[in-house]
Amino acid sequence: MSVEGWNTVLVLGGIRSGKSEFAESLVTDAPVVRYVATAPEGDPEDTEWATRLATHRARRPGSWTTEETSADPRRLADVLASAEPNETLLVDDLGGWVTVLLDPDHQPADDVATIAELADALRTCSARVVLVSPEVGLSLVPTTPLGRAFTDALGAANRAVADACDAVVLVVAGQPVWLKPVAAPEAPAAATPIATAASAPAGTAAPVVPTLADADDIPEVQLPDVLTHTPPAAPAQEPGNPWAAPTMALPMVATGLIIQPGMELPMPDEYAGPQAVDRLATLDVPGAGLGVLDRVVGFAAATQGTSTPQAWGSVRVLLLHGDHAGGGSAGAVAGESARRAAQARAGQGALARLAAENGASLQVVDVPASAAMEDEPALTLDQVESALRYGWRLAEQAADAGVRLLVLGACGAGTEAAAAAVLAATAGAEPPTVLGRVITDSGEIDDAAWMVRCAAVRDALHRTRRSSRGAKDILAELGGGDVAVATGVLLGATARRVPVLLDGPVGVAAGMVSRDLAGQARHWCLLADHGGHPAVRLAADVLGLTPLLDLRLDLGEGANALVALPLLRSVLALSAALPVHPSLGGGEPTPNVDEPSHLDASDTDPDGTEPDFAEPEPAGPGPASAGADDQPASGWRAG
Repeated sequence: MSVEGWNTVLVLGGIRSGKSEFAESLVTDAPVVRYVATAPEGDPEDTEWATRLATHRARRPGSWTTEETSADPRRLADVLASAEPNETLLVDDLGGWVTVLLDPDHQPADDVATIAELADALRTCSARVVLVSPEVGLSLVPTTPLGRAFTDALGAANRAVADACDAVVLVVAGQPVWLKPVAAPEAPAAATPIATAASAPAGTAAPVVPTLADADDIPEVQLPDVLTHTPPAAPAQEPGNPWAAPTMALPMVATGLIIQPGMELPMPDEYAGPQAVDRLATLDVPGAGLGVLDRVVGFAAATQGTSTPQAWGSVRVLLLHGDHAGGGSAGAVAGESARRAAQARAGQGALARLAAENGASLQVVDVPASAAMEDEPALTLDQVESALRYGWRLAEQAADAGVRLLVLGACGAGTEAAAAAVLAATAGAEPPTVLGRVITDSGEIDDAAWMVRCAAVRDALHRTRRSSRGAKDILAELGGGDVAVATGVLLGATARRVPVLLDGPVGVAAGMVSRDLAGQARHWCLLADHGGHPAVRLAADVLGLTPLLDLRLDLGEGANALVALPLLRSVLALSAALPVHPSLGGGEPTPNVDEPSHLDASDTDPDGTEPDFAEPEPAGPGPASAGADDQPASGWRAG
């Protein structure tokens, strides 16, 4: 779903409140949507009602399927019970369902029992479900027995369904107000907003973002050291440079930061991006322009809030290190991820060297080890909460240090399997289609290890088939420490308006989860290259992130993005520096075409052709005196 992270949602609203349009917006990103229509056709002579039904049908995308349940009110519970985990159901609406339930053709019947059956089916439904229903509790008591029977039945149905749903939202005049879940434990009264009105673009209201409790009321959490380094003087440089420093492990302590679904975080400037791309067509370039890389300019313009974006100056690389136990790490060499993390801290290896070449700081973060997801939850819910807050603070620290771009990478055994499980839970993907091949140190393909990983993901999905598909539940059951911290980084970066360059399965898996906590987060992400990884390809398609390049690099998460970073910076620097073409009003003077060439008539052969270039004469011994008539040894004769 686009905004929320809940498995089941009830959307309430009055007549013409916009509740149906809002419900439809929640499922726009779902790959498989089944529209469950509950309303009867009605009187064929009622043209106004027929027009309403036609309007609803016209809004449905052609890829959606439709199922009618108006013939039998008990059919809706059967549809919910038989839905598959990869499906998304949109039920519109319960008012029509209650109308059918009270129809004399379906009486006598136990309405209370039928409503209870519907609520029970909703609780056990393995698909994602969005239900729409009219809110009748704010109107006057009807004066007719039939009207009172309808409002009583619909009120009872709304209460039962709301109790069974993970989330409830009331739409008033097109504006959603989330009623459930109730607010998380309140932060202390002395709270400081993370983003203030001063950080919002001019002319816009500051978004409502979570807050941090007063620093005096909570224990301080030490973040990992930020490693800033310069490129090595020679390839043979030995380790032991002065920026090698230890990195703190993730502490599990509570803070006052509240991260919950439906957060309203900032969006990039919707006007600056298109304006920047349109401006590119006016620049003085000899060819057709930047090609597909104009998307880099549009992204940078939107995230910087200007039509002339600048190249990212301060860049920070976050490397998340944490292993996953169980079959998901099959084929991984024991201790290899720890060696890679230590290598990065010591300034060695591809990631550290590329960070040095790009002038980027490097921060290695040790995240909690994740349990075998096929046997038990990868993390506890408390660990998920702490990991999300920790990732948010990492992004905050970077923003406070003036970082203009974050590069997100990860290293750890089992990370690809965890990302595949998250994609299967959030996008309905089949594990074998998103799990890359297992390559050994010798370059051979290990099909046996790949099959073990597939089995681990399959078993984990089977174990959690009845679990909620909320964002935090997915992180706890399947994602693990690295995906949870990465999700917090994306949310914190969004709150502070810092773009993130994703690279690899962990980053895109975090993007899938973060969209269900704050739908704005994906708009601050950029994907340089998919690296040929199937999970990255699928997640990029769902998130609407088009990879800029197709280099198929496999240097490790984070390193692939750093290879592309100089090109992206060059594109931004060029777009900012080039003037407007003179034909479009640019100020650059046009060269005088009447000026004589450097060749005069004496420099032509008798046949009128230009002379052949002469070989330069070798320099004589000793210094040569440069007289006024001497010519430089340039290979051609000056006029």
